Amino acid sequence: MRTATAEPSKMVNLSPRSTRWEGEAPAEPRAIIRVDLWKVAGKPLQLGHVIRQRRLGRSLALPPRLTFVCLLLTLLCSPLHAQAPDVAALEEQAMKQAVAALAPSLVKIETVGGLDRVGEVLTGTGPTTGVVIAADGYIISSAFNFASKPAAILCTLADGRRLQATVVATDKLKMLTLLKVEATDLLIPQAAPADTFRVGQWSIALGKTFDDEQPSMSVGIVSATKRIWGKALQTDAKISPVNYGGPLVDMEGRVLGILVPLSPQATGEVTGVEWYDSGIGFAIPYVEILASLERLKQGKDLFPGLMGVTIKGKNIYEGAPVIDRVRYGSPALQAGLKEGDTLLEMDGQKVVRQAQVMHVLGNKYAGDKVSVVVKRDEETVRGDMTLIDKLEAYESAYLGILPVRDPISQAATPGVGVRHAFPDSPAATAGLDRGYRILKFGDTDLTSSTQLLDLVSRKRPKDKVTLTVNSGVEQRTVEVTLGSIPEKLPTDFTSSPIVPKDNGMAPPEAPKVGRISDKMPAHEHDYWAYVPEDYNPDFRYGLMVFLHPGGDNMEGTMLKHWTRVSDERGLILLGPKSKELGGWNPNEADFVKDLTEEFQKRYSIDKARTLVQGYDAGGIFALHLAFKHRALFHGVVAVAAPLREQPPDNEPDFRQQFLFISGDADPLHRPVTASAEFMRKQKFPVIHSVSKDGEHRYPIEDADSIGLWCDALDRI
Repeated sequence: MRTATAEPSKMVNLSPRSTRWEGEAPAEPRAIIRVDLWKVAGKPLQLGHVIRQRRLGRSLALPPRLTFVCLLLTLLCSPLHAQAPDVAALEEQAMKQAVAALAPSLVKIETVGGLDRVGEVLTGTGPTTGVVIAADGYIISSAFNFASKPAAILCTLADGRRLQATVVATDKLKMLTLLKVEATDLLIPQAAPADTFRVGQWSIALGKTFDDEQPSMSVGIVSATKRIWGKALQTDAKISPVNYGGPLVDMEGRVLGILVPLSPQATGEVTGVEWYDSGIGFAIPYVEILASLERLKQGKDLFPGLMGVTIKGKNIYEGAPVIDRVRYGSPALQAGLKEGDTLLEMDGQKVVRQAQVMHVLGNKYAGDKVSVVVKRDEETVRGDMTLIDKLEAYESAYLGILPVRDPISQAATPGVGVRHAFPDSPAATAGLDRGYRILKFGDTDLTSSTQLLDLVSRKRPKDKVTLTVNSGVEQRTVEVTLGSIPEKLPTDFTSSPIVPKDNGMAPPEAPKVGRISDKMPAHEHDYWAYVPEDYNPDFRYGLMVFLHPGGDNMEGTMLKHWTRVSDERGLILLGPKSKELGGWNPNEADFVKDLTEEFQKRYSIDKARTLVQGYDAGGIFALHLAFKHRALFHGVVAVAAPLREQPPDNEPDFRQQFLFISGDADPLHRPVTASAEFMRKQKFPVIHSVSKDGEHRYPIEDADSIGLWCDALDRI
């Protein structure tokens, strides 16, 4: 990889069909230039020569494409005795020419004010880059450059003018933002046609940042096309926040794409920024941006198109795309799709695995129409749908029981035992009680509590279902009207019994129990933990990860007030410590995740009862972790900690429950209350517990009620 800085050129070719003159353009039409490919002025043409024709006292430079062809032919056909060209110098010269062609269309962008951090990413204060996309003042850039919600945006044009810009609209699918400045007759770069994209071709990443005269330049190749589910080109040129929004250019000075941070696993304004300077960079093809430009000019944001289905299976590259769920009110439901349908075609393309479905949808906007063909039993069904930008918020139905937790070694028995039926719940109203066994849900025979939870989660509150139950005396069928998960802390219920293990029979490699202090070598972080002394691996335990506030790791306090609760509720405590006592760094999220997963491997853990609790800044970090690792943490206890980032949509594949705790005299009580209400509107299961006469402190007296909530995370 070679980097260089473009030199200013007095005579810059803007495209193979246009030429910019130094000074005013000639009044007469340009003369037609004829070039002898073999000789100029009677001498063999050497690579690097500038071919010129005098006219009206001015010099005219040939377009880069024609110059390159002439030079290449000369190289191939020159006599053997001709001097060998300096290929590296020629490459550098060609790259500088390509950069010079784009220089008049580059814009330096500066922002004023805004957030210091978005999620775990620090927002930069330095300048970034944009590209003129329309002569009347429209500029395209990366949405990342404005994730901080700046108070003002300033654009410095190639001619030195510094103008205030307004945000016109944002493309949320491709993470681009359209700006507008009051200017006219701006120079527009030429777009490289899509059929010229080739893996292995040279690509030049440009930025217009600290040097007003010369753009920054990083050289690489196009390493892949149609990446990030068909949206982007991939390049190994060095990409970083300073050239996000800048162009990726080919050797002819044409724009291949606009540089943006992207990730195949997640979406968002700062997603993918962690890959900068890694050799993996992405650019949205410029021709596709031009195709959606008029929609952006209308001032309305563009959103990814949603179909409203989930596909069975975790491996997106194996197995047929069989529909697992169809979301209520979704385009898929309106098109007549059903659970169990196998997708065969989408938008005229055959799909045989989940990844191909994602490729079809990956480049679609809300409002786009998509045709589908599915196989249902032996029948082929066709449908059409119009994609939407937002699905109706998902809300799971609620039966109101705690299932029996059988020992791991116990042979499976038909049905699901009821350990507790919550008062006033749908189950209690239907007459279910402790000791009952639910044998069927509708016509489906039950074999596990996980299966029952999945079936209930596919229903909506107020749906009616029939259950076949055995009370120990008789077997009967009852009708139940399902409800919503309650917004109050559960009342007291008996702990699930755990038979203490025989310590004399414990193998020598048995994991540690009691109080533990240790270090995780992979991250060089300390942690403490408490495992009940009578830990029995034949039973599954809950795992509570506690994130301390800044200035105090609270190890002594937590052990003093939580050891008894841990013993009673079958709960393992885990206290990771931040590197600096002052608080958590966003980069430490991987340490907490890895430590949690290590304990899940080391001990017998119920993943449905793995949660994270945090106080103050630790609570804010706990919410961030839960949003980032939704499959790992199924519960969150946020003490004196309001939301500091937008939560993801509630989805059936990630069952998470939230407990917010604040004192009524705490200055943070109002934002915590607002956070709980906001998440309720998103249909998350949320409880807000308020401590009377409570200041800003950790409520040690609430350990029992918090432990009760933790013990009920597997409720159905």
